[in-house]
Amino acid sequence: MPERRAYLAVLVALVGLAAAAAAPSSAAPSRTAAPVSLDPLDSGVLQQVNAIRRQHGLVAVKVNQALAEAAASHSDEMASDGYFDHASSDGTAFWKRIGHWYGSDGYTFWSVGENLLWSSPEADAAKALRLWMASKPHRANILNSAWREIGVSAVHVDQAPGVYGGQPTTIITMDFGVRH
Repeated sequence: MPERRAYLAVLVALVGLAAAAAAPSSAAPSRTAAPVSLDPLDSGVLQQVNAIRRQHGLVAVKVNQALAEAAASHSDEMASDGYFDHASSDGTAFWKRIGHWYGSDGYTFWSVGENLLWSSPEADAAKALRLWMASKPHRANILNSAWREIGVSAVHVDQAPGVYGGQPTTIITMDFGVRH
């Protein structure tokens, strides 16, 4: 079997005051305050991120249900549609996609960021964080002192289509946010 590479992607959107009012949150689905249940890989990524943040004197990020749902939706879509990008398959910008779940209504400041990774199915939380921390933009996103909330979603596909070449693949979406 040929050696598998890991692929990373990162984006950050900072939106303040007037722009926050323009974020597309009016169409956001209603959400309940149900507790977030993380699978072991998602939970491991969260633990690793917070350990790294604490080592750098930063506050830990807390799981937010809306960000978790945004991340899950994107990981699922990339896996089923066979692409790897921050934009949705219909071309929607990542911050608009996240804003659908994690809206800005009622806030004067809203900001989101995203790290993506796809790798072989053997990827674990420690490997994902090593890869992200070895990349300057991903590291900067993880160590962004503004972030207060996070959503993490990892999916495993036995035969991933499109860019994944029909290979077994793990895709991880990590969405960060802050609003006040």
